[in-house]
Amino acid sequence: MSDTLTQAAEALNEKLDAGGFDGSAKFQIEDMGAIVLDSDGVRVSDEDADVTMSADVETFQAILSGELNPTAAFMSGKLTVDGDMGTAMKLASALA
Repeated sequence: MSDTLTQAAEALNEKLDAGGFDGSAKFQIEDMGAIVLDSDGVRVSDEDADVTMSADVETFQAILSGELNPTAAFMSGKLTVDGDMGTAMKLASALA
């Protein structure tokens, strides 16, 4: 398990309001693995989710730090979304 993924999961747990996100989402980070977010919190996992968002590590870190808006990343092609776009938008709002 990657230390980067573990640290990212911890940071997302702190950032997300406990009741602010009620779906399930997966961040697939190129060459690293995946993080799943749902009502149980955030964890390093590769289980199925309502939506999967894929990006390289630099894009993911920029989104996590707040330097890059998830919507802007998607519009520029740096972030791909597979699945329920509504869930992806709810997550973007919860991370703001």
